[in-house]
Amino acid sequence: MSDFVSKIEELEILRSVYKQIYITQEIAEEIGSDLPDWIEIKEVQNKALQLLFEDTLDIGESSALALAFETQDCTVILDDMKARKTAANLNIIVTGTIGVILAAKMRNKVPSAKSVFDKILKTDFRLSDRMINEALKEAGE
Repeated sequence: MSDFVSKIEELEILRSVYKQIYITQEIAEEIGSDLPDWIEIKEVQNKALQLLFEDTLDIGESSALALAFETQDCTVILDDMKARKTAANLNIIVTGTIGVILAAKMRNKVPSAKSVFDKILKTDFRLSDRMINEALKEAGE
């Protein structure tokens, strides 16, 4: 789970799109704030796999990938290109920040994708103008 949603106080977007939200303890520590009870912290069983991912990825992405590898029929939320490529190589379904926001907009769970992107742009999270413009076009905004 990208911590963008906690930074912009939009955790409900995740809840509106996904039935279950699992994160690792490492991700919970990165977020650093109280999490709602509908977000479940799960322990990665294959720590060796997680450590292998940590050779090239940060600990949050590594733990997310390891947990996704162990979880049937899941989607992992990753924005880092290296992490996304690793997930693709493992046949793990991936989406990113933009994909989550678009899914929420298409399901009428957020009134405006642009307003969510505007909040994100006020943080240290980077999204290119091109990517935002393409997403807004897809969202019909």
